[in-house]
Order: sequence, then structure tokens, then C-alpha cells
Amino acid sequence: MFYYELALLKSPLNNLTFQSEGKIEIGFKVKVKLQQRKVLDEAVVIKEVEKPTFKCTDISEITNEYFDEKMLQIATFVSQYYVCSLGEALSVYHCFDKNITKILNEQKFDSKIVLSQEQEKAKRFLDEKKQALLFANTGAGKTEVYIKIIEEHLNKNKQAILLMPEISLTPQMEKRLEKVFGLSVAIWHSKITKKKKDEILKGLQEGSIKLIAGARSALFLPYADLGVIVVDEEHDESYKSDSKPRFHTKDLAIYMAKKFDIQLVLGSATVSASSFHKIPFFRLESTYHDTNKSYSFDDSDANLSNKIIDKISKTINSGNQVIVFLPTRANFKYQICTTCGKSVECPYCSVSMSLHKNDLALKCHYCGYAQQIPETCPSCHNGIIHNLRVGTAQIEEELKELFPQKVIKRFDRDQIKTNTQLKAVLNEFNKGQIDILVGTQMLSKGHDYHNVKLAVVLGIDSVLNMNSYKAREKALSLLIQISGRSGRKGEGEVIIQTKNEDFFNFYLNESNYKEFLESELEFRKELYPPFLKMAKITFSHANGLKIKDEMDSYVHFLKQNKDIEVVGFGQSPIFKMANKYRYEILIRSNNINALLNALHSIQSPNVSIDMDTIY
Repeated sequence: MFYYELALLKSPLNNLTFQSEGKIEIGFKVKVKLQQRKVLDEAVVIKEVEKPTFKCTDISEITNEYFDEKMLQIATFVSQYYVCSLGEALSVYHCFDKNITKILNEQKFDSKIVLSQEQEKAKRFLDEKKQALLFANTGAGKTEVYIKIIEEHLNKNKQAILLMPEISLTPQMEKRLEKVFGLSVAIWHSKITKKKKDEILKGLQEGSIKLIAGARSALFLPYADLGVIVVDEEHDESYKSDSKPRFHTKDLAIYMAKKFDIQLVLGSATVSASSFHKIPFFRLESTYHDTNKSYSFDDSDANLSNKIIDKISKTINSGNQVIVFLPTRANFKYQICTTCGKSVECPYCSVSMSLHKNDLALKCHYCGYAQQIPETCPSCHNGIIHNLRVGTAQIEEELKELFPQKVIKRFDRDQIKTNTQLKAVLNEFNKGQIDILVGTQMLSKGHDYHNVKLAVVLGIDSVLNMNSYKAREKALSLLIQISGRSGRKGEGEVIIQTKNEDFFNFYLNESNYKEFLESELEFRKELYPPFLKMAKITFSHANGLKIKDEMDSYVHFLKQNKDIEVVGFGQSPIFKMANKYRYEILIRSNNINALLNALHSIQSPNVSIDMDTIY
């Protein structure tokens, strides 16, 4: 009899021991019967163990699917670093199938792309450094550099991954990749059918598919011989998983690249402060098309001021297109001064407080500090604090009333739910069938809009005043990305509604973004990542008093630990969700092991842990 430790897939349980009459290879997927369950559960063989003192259950079935050594190593890291069970970490993977054999396919590719001198320098730098960052201005041609690097790896019979933030990026990129790599490229994201996924997985193992382009889940497919990982728009926060395990795809790509000697290319026009600090970079500034872009500012309190309406009217009447951008499709709730544009900050945390209407109070979501809504602005002492509330649907309605003869469409997650809808709207817009496109962050994500001469940015102050240490970085990055969608060829204008003209005006020129990152890193020293590690512990339960008591006891427990700091605790920003009350604790430390040990010591079914929170 053989005895094995198994990790139960999708289960928070620790590894369990089962027995088998025959020997089983490590990494194979098996099926087991758990007490009181009618169906068999899937598990992975982790290691062979000595005969235990307790009675074991037989393994019911051995499948043809298996996880290779690299998958097991990465999953082990994920379970330790992101604080979850090994079974939960392995669940993110699509495993190998023993029945599929590799077919020799030594196809050669020729992209016919000729890089400019600067692009060639960038490529040499990325090749030499092995893991590096391409800091390229909007329109500088970073995609051409990616394709050349991928092409070289594929011609050496290696595999490649091109990661993009979400499906909103794929249509245009899909066309470009298919033009070069034909049937050897596959697009992978959550919206493709199971049948299509099975075809891709088979092609990947057989060797007919060599390049996978797609969202974060593309990192977890069965690659036998991975040569390069490209992470495009590396600053984008959708790389962070919002469900357990709460991994950050970019960070995992960095870990994998270093551990298994894989080339890694991170790329963005607005690189994140953490990557800028940690990863060697090449600055690619020259752009393909000379664009003459002008910026103007509007400090009006109206959703659409006369100045903005006038600019839109002139643009569409001259046969050009307009994009109108809002940071969120939802209504934001921030208290902003109508005079100076500042929000009300917590006296203890240097972050903006949020409005809690039911309590008629402003609360800090970091430390729980609360105060009455002030009658006048605490910063300038004479402005009136008011609650900004605006969403994409409202702006769309207002524009339709103003321009009833024009075609106006919305581009957000409420409106665009499938990849087909996405392609259809982008297609219509690029054909000139839509005059004004109103959208959220989806608009900023790398789409080429050929005929856009005006970009209108509303509500950017709400991002700047967010309850986050990353607020300045998010606001500026977003503004540069959205500005990059206007005037791709020739003249372009960006009008920004803000009370913080000085801040945006100073840094808006992309050549100043590097200067911004340097000052931002100076501000974060000894307080925030990348200099410290931060984690968020969220408690949730139907009984509000019970869960608050549990949080309080853990606050007391964590405060005893001299190696970590409890930054703040209290109600979560969304206090009640799915009929459960939510509280959270925010902790940080410059000692990663101490932080992880503290997190792993929290044993409660009511807790979810977010390591490297992007608060």
C-alpha cells in the first residue's frame, strides 16, 4: 500500500492523506471520496508519505491529467505568499493531459517589422537584462518591439505569453498578432467558450499553438517550454485577482521569470511606481506619428460646462469624433471643495475620507476615524464642500439632449458585456458611425481611435482624492492614457475638468512622468509599498457584533507583534455585502517573513486575506 498527501482542488482545507494500492506519480490529478459528500472531489498528489497512525481512505480514481514540477513550485509559492491553501493555488491552473502528445512543429515566422534605431536599442536592452521594463510613450511603438522579441523565441521553438489587462485590449492586438503568427497564436480570456478553451489547450500541448495572448488567466496554462512573458500595460490594476487566491499577475510573472530563467518584458506608457523602483527600464520616447496635442482645463462644477459643450460641438460639426471619459460607471461619492478642489483628509492617515450618508459623517477607511461633514472646506476655509455624483449613463443622456442629431454611445461594463459587443462598438466607432463615445477606464486601454480629435475627461479629481496611497499615480496615469487616445494622427485636444490644474499641468507632458515617479517614491519612503509590504485582512459575517469582536481580538493579537504595524482598522468601505457585515485591518511591515507569519497565524473561516493590497 502507498500513502500520499493530497491537495484538494478549490478547497481551503489543508492537505489530507489517502492510500493507494498502486504507485502514483507526483502531480497527478486524482479523485477521492470525502465524508458526507455524494460526488467525488478532485485532488492533486503532492508527495508520498509514511504510513500514518490513523486509518486512510482509498483514492477512488487516477485521471490522465497532471501538474508538472514548475506548476507545483509556483502553486506552493502562491499558497505561502498569498495566504491560501495549496488546493486553492493549484485551482488557478489548467493542467497537462497525458493523452496529448507533442507533434514536431518547427514553423518559422517573419514579421517583416523593421524597428527604428530607438526601438532596436530598446530591444537590445530588454534582451540583455532578461527581466526589464519598456517605459514607452503612447504611440512609441512598443507593440512592434514585443512582436520582434516573441518572434525570436518562437523561431527557437519556444512558447510565449503576451498578457493584457483584460478583454478590452484584445480585438486590435488579435489582428496584429494573427497577421504575423497566423494559427500559432490563440486569444485566451474568460469570455471564450469551453469548446474553444479545450481546442487551445490541445493545440498548446501538441505544439501547433505557440503564443497565447490574453488576460491574467493566460499565465496558468500548460506550457512545456516557455521562452518569454510580456506584460503589456503593466501598471493596470486588473492584473490583481479579486478572488482567492488574490495574486498579482505581474508579480507572479516576475517570480516565474527569475525562478525559471524566462525572459520577461513589462511595458507601459505610465509605468507603476513599484516597477520603476524595482526593475531596470529603457525609456522609449519618440512616437510614430507627430501629434500636436493641446491641453486645456475647466474648473466648472457642472457635469458638462458651456466650455466643454462648445468644444464638443465644434469637433463633431467639423466631422471629427469625441471621447468623453469618466473614471467610473458608478456614481462616486467624494466630498470635494467647489473652490480649491481638495477633499477632506483624515488627520491621521493622509487619505481622503468617504461620505457615509446614513451616519451624516465622513469616515476614514484606513483607521476608522469619523467626523461630521464640515460646512466649509478645512483646506481653504471658504469653499463649500459638496458631494459629486455623476456616472456614464447620466452624461450620455445629457449629450443626447444637447446633440439629438448625433450618434452617441456608451462604452462601459454595463453596456459592453461580451467580446462581440466590444468588437462591434469599436468597429462602428472606427468607421465613423459614432460621433461621441462616452466611457469608463475601458476607453483608456490601448485602443486606437483614428479620428478622435477631442478627449473630454470628467471627474478626474475623484480619482486624485481617492482613499488610497496610490491616488496621485492612478489619476495621472489614467489621464495620460486617455489623452493618448486623442490625436493619434495629427492635431488633438484634451480638455480636463479639474480644480487641480497645477498638479496635472506640471506632470501631464509624458516626459515629466519619470519626474513624477521619482517624487512619488520619495513620498512613499518608510510608509508605503514598494518600500514596505502591506496586507488587508477582511472579516465578514451575518452577525455584525460577533464579527466586530473577532476583528478587535485580532487587532489586539497583531499589536503584540513588534515586527508589524497595525495601520488602521474598522468598518470596510462597503460595510454590508451579501447580507454580511464587513470589517478590516490594514497591516504593514518591512519584514516580509514577519508579515506572512502573522497572516498565516490567523485561523478563521470568516477571514479573507489580501497580500499586497492595492488599497
